[in-house]
Amino acid sequence: MAWMRAVCGRLKSDYRYSKDIVYNNFPWPYPTEEQKDKIEQTAQAILDARALYPEASLADLYDDLTMPVELRKAHQQNDRAVMAAYGSDVKMSESQCVAELFKLYQDLTKE
Repeated sequence: MAWMRAVCGRLKSDYRYSKDIVYNNFPWPYPTEEQKDKIEQTAQAILDARALYPEASLADLYDDLTMPVELRKAHQQNDRAVMAAYGSDVKMSESQCVAELFKLYQDLTKE
């Protein structure tokens, strides 16, 4: 989300993003097989946690005040796994995260 907020356009106060500007330019890491496996496991844990609440909408599940504990923990574990693939600390600020992503993007586009 930090990348999207930094690079997408705006239409009034709404985000306006496209595959060409936001998604196709996202600097993905080069994870090891072990890191890929961990990310897959933690992503599945998110889906499993969401499945515990079949009647809940995504709005219900992702409300900051009412998000189920299992889902929040699953996302935190996934965040740690993804940040490890980038070689970064999960506790970095959003601006630090965006700065690191832009450095990686710059390195990738030099080629």
